[in-house]
Amino acid sequence: MQKTVEKHLISKIIRGGCVMRKIAVIIIMILLVSSMLAACSSGGGNSKGSNTVPNNEGITKEPAGEVQTEATTYPINTDKKLTYWGEMNGNLVGVKATHEDVPFFQEWQKVTGVDLQFTAPPSGQVKEAMNMLLASGTLPDLIEYNFIGDFPGGPEKAINDGYIIELNDLINKYAPNLKKFLEENPEIDKMVKTDSGSYYVFPFVRYDEYLRVFQGPIVRKDWLDELGLPVPETIDDWTTMLRAFKEKKGATAPLSFNSKPRFFSDSGNGAISGAFGVNRGFYLEENDIKFGPAEPGFKDYLNQMHEWYAEGLIDKNAATADTKSLDSNMATGATGATIGNAGGGIGKWQPLVEANEPNAVLVAAPYPVLNKGDKPKFGQMNHAYASEGTVAITTAAKDPELAVRMLDFGYSEEGRLFFNFGTEGVSYNMVGDYPTYTDLLLKNPDNLAPAQAISLYARGSYNGPFIQDKRYAEQFFILDTQKEAVNVWKNTDAAMHNLPPITPTPDESSDFATIMNDINTLVDEMTTKIIIGVEPIDAYESYLEKMKSLKLDRAIEIQSAALERFNNR
Repeated sequence: MQKTVEKHLISKIIRGGCVMRKIAVIIIMILLVSSMLAACSSGGGNSKGSNTVPNNEGITKEPAGEVQTEATTYPINTDKKLTYWGEMNGNLVGVKATHEDVPFFQEWQKVTGVDLQFTAPPSGQVKEAMNMLLASGTLPDLIEYNFIGDFPGGPEKAINDGYIIELNDLINKYAPNLKKFLEENPEIDKMVKTDSGSYYVFPFVRYDEYLRVFQGPIVRKDWLDELGLPVPETIDDWTTMLRAFKEKKGATAPLSFNSKPRFFSDSGNGAISGAFGVNRGFYLEENDIKFGPAEPGFKDYLNQMHEWYAEGLIDKNAATADTKSLDSNMATGATGATIGNAGGGIGKWQPLVEANEPNAVLVAAPYPVLNKGDKPKFGQMNHAYASEGTVAITTAAKDPELAVRMLDFGYSEEGRLFFNFGTEGVSYNMVGDYPTYTDLLLKNPDNLAPAQAISLYARGSYNGPFIQDKRYAEQFFILDTQKEAVNVWKNTDAAMHNLPPITPTPDESSDFATIMNDINTLVDEMTTKIIIGVEPIDAYESYLEKMKSLKLDRAIEIQSAALERFNNR
């Protein structure tokens, strides 16, 4: 319609005299420029109101919905290879040495048609390895990492500093499966991008609520029964239980846990600290953001942990304990209480403890409280989008399109089955329309725990670039104690206090990264030294002052601004 009117006006003007022809030239130029501007302003639009958004290479994004997404047929016919950096899952530590030895990763390359060259950072040293990788100046094509929780400055900074690429155009053109899923799930879509609207990873999605609680306190129920003790609910119950384990069961590390990469790393969920009204990170208190280590309850938590440690109720090697030492403590009966997962915890340790004590039983305990009958304030409860196990494409990638097509497999129907259940006829069979694990996984001939066996052939039991399926958990939790654990651990107020996956702006990210690097180092030092008794509990006050001097208020201000932007996405 607009073009028709323009042609009519131009024709009419040109039929006039010389002066009119000069005017016509000017009018024609104006109309042409106007037409070009109109074309450029149609469609799309970013969160700041402009209609086109340049990516890192200065190429304008195609407006969403106007690009015909290209479907990919798998396996892809290519002789190109992609380099892939990512940690080996803890269930595979001691089972297989490298990604190349794991059947799942071998098959992933076959079904997608893309050869992958893997590099794995040392277990428990992922952050340190990432820093070295970035400093080396030599990046792989793909990085599997937690860009919200562990990358200094967050994903927006990773894009702006030239480490990873923004994925909007690539997803729009070459990832029809992920694109369709995000369009159909706007609340999840809101989580997997930055405030500026940038997609930065292929996400791990816990699609069903049943999948979002999987961790909590675990205790030896057979010991409790023998000692005439109930499953502990309060901190006082825990003290009584741990003393009994030490004195009457000979446990040398009554309470043990994994302290890699951070001392008592599970305390981020408020496993013990929650009883004192705090956790290890940022959380919501009504409408305000708090940082647990700077709140009064954290001193009480440190004091309690120090008393347990001084009494020999906590593993004396707690400061350096890793997955292997925790497994050993559980297997030998040195430990009777810990924090772990239903699958990779109870599922892994139950056969280990049974090997030494046939009547051994591991069960979930509720997150402890101070007063019996109170509801735990904190606990492990993930959002649908988990920032762990997500995969970014780096600026060093020579063929980003191939990387996108390969990664999009995890969001297809075929790919979702593969990631969750492995290879049909090997690790699962379809029984009706239900993918059912085979005995190779559930009754492994090598006497591996189901968590370990499943991790060999599928990724359903841990994170990665795919959509997790509830049916994996229904089979993964073989034991009644595992199934009951989820019901025990979900009974918290965590949903009221957990922050959504917020992200700082590029301007904020440098400040936040610098501040929190210093503060986290300080908190780790304070936690370790006070608990093991190198410094007295009263030293907490000086640490608190130091935290404030390191601009904790600014960090909270940045988090609060990011939360407001998230709510407005």
